[in-house]
Amino acid sequence: MTSSARSSSSSTSRPVDQAHGLRQMFPSRVVRFIPIVSNPQVMFGGVVLERLCAAFAGFGLKTLVVDAGERARTPSELAGFDLAEGIEHLTDDVHYMPARGLPLRHVDAQGSSASLVCALADAAPQMDVILLHASASELVRVLGQRSVGLNVRPLVFTDENAAGLTHSYAAVKTFVQRARWMSYDLLVCAGPGSRAGAQIAQRLGQCADNFLGAAQRDWLQMNPMEPAAQDPSATFLDMAADLLRCALPHTLGDSAFDHLMSPGAALPSRSTPVFN
Repeated sequence: MTSSARSSSSSTSRPVDQAHGLRQMFPSRVVRFIPIVSNPQVMFGGVVLERLCAAFAGFGLKTLVVDAGERARTPSELAGFDLAEGIEHLTDDVHYMPARGLPLRHVDAQGSSASLVCALADAAPQMDVILLHASASELVRVLGQRSVGLNVRPLVFTDENAAGLTHSYAAVKTFVQRARWMSYDLLVCAGPGSRAGAQIAQRLGQCADNFLGAAQRDWLQMNPMEPAAQDPSATFLDMAADLLRCALPHTLGDSAFDHLMSPGAALPSRSTPVFN
């Protein structure tokens, strides 16, 4: 090989900068977005999110909870300049972002907030899963456009009260009509001695099928009073795994690696997470 050829080959393979080197190391880094429909009529939304985070941590995955629900706090002022500044570190496996009103800050002329997907993924490139907890209309605004042709399945939750069930049905109607998400999973927050869970699931499933053509693929009764330290049940882990398989995948863009190179940032724990 001539000296000029060696020089050309060397310049082609040599990383342009550190971020370029990271892109070569992690070429298929994917973040998965799971839509969780908020229900302001139910007081156990935080428990649902906590249980999901515990399940994903058991899978060896890192989770960011983006809480845009009706009861969530608004983002910090610094998050208006850099979303990463609004992320709170809870544990090594779980991070949290208060985000009430955030989807509307990213809305475009067509009424879509799809750009928030890239912004969140770039702000938290170490994460494997992003739980987007928001109203059905905001979930559609953020994920609907990007989910076309994909098998995205949101999680709906309610309790034993009529108001929670009514809100859940309205949510299903919203994402069926606006995003054509034709299936969903259901969590019923009720004590282990309650017999209402099956009745609630049956009622919602029948209404969704008869009036909307939507399928309630799976449902589970969850005890909202169980200790936080208790490991998720096997059936709950199965539901969490199914939600991952139907999550919206997003491949990290180049700007995500700028966050990885920022002071104090840590490299991702794995190049290809368990469900990538």
